[in-house]
Amino acid sequence: SFVGQYYLTGDTVKLNEIGGIDFVGRADDVITTSGYRVGPFDVESTLLECAEVLESAVIGKPDPERTEVVKAFVVLKPQYQASKALDGKLQAYVRSRLSKHTYPKEIEFVESLPKTSSGKIQRNLLKQQEVAKIQTLQAAI
Repeated sequence: SFVGQYYLTGDTVKLNEIGGIDFVGRADDVITTSGYRVGPFDVESTLLECAEVLESAVIGKPDPERTEVVKAFVVLKPQYQASKALDGKLQAYVRSRLSKHTYPKEIEFVESLPKTSSGKIQRNLLKQQEVAKIQTLQAAI
């Protein structure tokens, strides 16, 4: 939508140290965790650097203490198996490359990610599923 002469895209960006602009993510995809704003794109890109990872999607999972926690959904390449050890390896890799608050506190290995007809990952569906799981657990208490 236009505001005056400016078109608002819904994207969040930041100025980097050399005066360039870095894409953070869609405004509705940005994760707020313990007062920090985390762009899912950075975490997803870092996960994709790992030899085991075919695809990844990152969301903010609602959390009563931190507002949200970073949660990653990971599709592994066919020759790899999900395990606690691999979960820890991926977390450690992201933590070593990005800020401490940015690494995924939870990783869920999945067979595939929901996508639009044009191939874009639908993070909103993943987030809706997480909210539904939490509501189901709360209703059972």
